Amino acid sequence: MRLRADIYVSALVRRVFSAGDFAAVEKKGAEEAGAIFIRQRFRDGLETLYAPAPQSFFDEESSGDRLFEIRLERAEPDKVRDMLDRERKFDPDLWIVELETDKVSELIPMAG
Repeated sequence: MRLRADIYVSALVRRVFSAGDFAAVEKKGAEEAGAIFIRQRFRDGLETLYAPAPQSFFDEESSGDRLFEIRLERAEPDKVRDMLDRERKFDPDLWIVELETDKVSELIPMAG
């Protein structure tokens, strides 16, 4: 069984703050099963966007895990915003979480 989106986001935000970094929920989505997108902001103004991994990365044993993939890497904020706007049109129940940390790979499971 997959952890609810609101609980997953809450735990992620707490882990980021406990490491001394910053996190904020930019947009709340469906509490039970909303897709979660993560914006990692860097000091130089660029951003990396992490999105839910496609279902092909999942096997039967890990069906309850959330896996992420990099959708945009060190891109201009406008490009990240445009992609998130397109995703919102497709799925208005998605979550957007902003992180200011260098430790994203330690916080979220990556596909592949």
